Amino acid sequence: MTSWKALSLPPSDHELSPYTGYTRAHWEAVADHWVNVALSYASPRFSLFRIPGRHAWSGPESDALEGFARSFLIAAPRIAGGGDPHGFAEKYASGLVAGTERGGSEGWLWAVDCVEPLTGKTQPIVEAAGIAYALHISRAQIWDRLKPAERDQIADWLSHHARRIAWANNWLLFTAVIEAFLASAGYDTSAYDGRANVRRVESWYTGQGWYTDGSRRNFDYYNAWVIHPLLWAIHDMLPARDPDAAWLWENRLGRYLESYGHLFGGNGSPLIQGRSIIYRTATLAPIWLGQLTGRTPLSPGASRRLASGTLKHFVDHGVGVDGPLSLGWHADQYLDVTQPYSGPGSPYWAGIGFHGLALPADHPVWTAVEEPQPAETGDHVVDLDATGWLISSTSGDEITRVYNHGADHNTAGTPDDDPLYVKYAYSTHTAPGTGPAFAANVDGAFVLLDGEPSRRGPIVRHRVRGPVAGSTCVPREGASLTSVSIVQGPFEVRCHLLATDAATGVREGSWAVAGEDAVPYGLTGGVAWARRADGLTAALLPVHGYERAETIARADGNVLGAHMSTPAAFGQAEGVSAHVALHFLGRSDDVTVLASTMSTAARISVDGTAVRVEWRDGQTVTVDLDTFIG
Repeated sequence: MTSWKALSLPPSDHELSPYTGYTRAHWEAVADHWVNVALSYASPRFSLFRIPGRHAWSGPESDALEGFARSFLIAAPRIAGGGDPHGFAEKYASGLVAGTERGGSEGWLWAVDCVEPLTGKTQPIVEAAGIAYALHISRAQIWDRLKPAERDQIADWLSHHARRIAWANNWLLFTAVIEAFLASAGYDTSAYDGRANVRRVESWYTGQGWYTDGSRRNFDYYNAWVIHPLLWAIHDMLPARDPDAAWLWENRLGRYLESYGHLFGGNGSPLIQGRSIIYRTATLAPIWLGQLTGRTPLSPGASRRLASGTLKHFVDHGVGVDGPLSLGWHADQYLDVTQPYSGPGSPYWAGIGFHGLALPADHPVWTAVEEPQPAETGDHVVDLDATGWLISSTSGDEITRVYNHGADHNTAGTPDDDPLYVKYAYSTHTAPGTGPAFAANVDGAFVLLDGEPSRRGPIVRHRVRGPVAGSTCVPREGASLTSVSIVQGPFEVRCHLLATDAATGVREGSWAVAGEDAVPYGLTGGVAWARRADGLTAALLPVHGYERAETIARADGNVLGAHMSTPAAFGQAEGVSAHVALHFLGRSDDVTVLASTMSTAARISVDGTAVRVEWRDGQTVTVDLDTFIG
């Protein structure tokens, strides 16, 4: 039998926190509630958390370990920060001992190497890493108080996982962080591969503080909730092992935060992009690490405003308010944004974003008055060539947009068909269509319509310079495509140069505006639009190479609501052809005014493969689609 009361928060403090009203007390209240709800599903000795929900492919025993390990990520900074009113330390210490007893009734799984064909489960490697990370944060309150025999028993289980062969992606840091914890606790790890694994991950550095998750174009939040936090933990636990590497990482964290802080909307939502987005507040880990290390361009007040805004966004949308964290984005379960490895305990990786609670209550990040986060300090365009992204944020509507010309998460030379990676644009206020909606492939896509809608195809090359980003791909055999985004404020001129060996219809899709109710849409002055009741609006104006525009509505396939409407343009192509459209994502009170604004936002001309854009303020950009990327 499980029981809990709904989340109760302290009164808002708008003097200290004029933007969010949230203080450290709010963070403590949420942490306590989320952990207590998870604990209500724990086994008698607290090692297995059987949280209800769809099981991951690793099965229920792995899921039960995951519930313990990941909720420990929330409990650990709460314990370390000087307060443990619910006795979390005692319960998690008990779980550590019970889980690592060989043959015990509450014992944990022991992972196998990540080598095909698998002979067992590999997921415990991840959970062992989370436990090592949490033990480091709460070392004085938990590890140091265990009996020597208990520490040895736990170390035996951790050592088994530190020695495992990990998948060649962020998993290399899981074994490395376990090894680092063991070494910091005085155990012999001289035969382990931790240092080699760190060097392998460092070889995937692409610049501007960003890493690819593996050797391909895998740019996503794994930078935020695995790579940077675990590199911090490794260097923090073993500062004398490689001080040069630690210094290098700290500088990279600072570079990372220069762009990363722009990926959060003024509404508190992180960018909706990439796998495992059910981890939600885990996106905040590097924000806290910036304050911990001092390597951040963000002030303490801006850092807390960003972090608290994100926590508040999810709490306001019901996440963890009256039950366990769901397999979704907001409160409801939405399995189309999960992966087969996601189980009921998976969302609790959110806890790595609670690291700020490990900082003392008198740290400036908790005492400074909130200041605007990057998306609120004006309109910004951030050139992120390291990932092939162009980030645009506008303070008037609080929206952050990312124009994607670098991430595709391709793993085998063919598209992975993942809507969270292959779209031309993502934002903090819209989400890509999933499931049946992704099969139709309307939003955020340029497709060939000779049969089934084509896919974007793996990105071959990209380039980002100033307000312009572009990429090349092969959408199908016999065709090649160069795509370029020219951006200002809420507008994007999206250009395509298509070379095809056969005549084909083409379709350009804009942003998908989603809601629980049907999203109104229409065609006004040649502009296709979709406008939600709160004013969030997507619009598309065909400029060149299209014959008509319309908005396509669906009643399935979006994590932000049951209904979605997407403006689109249609045309024909044969041989080499250019296709240009003006896109808008922002807020609008009147679609007639919006249509007029769209028609005068820019003067756009196309001459062969050259596109010239003169914005209303006089700024002019000319791009040759044939040569821009090279």
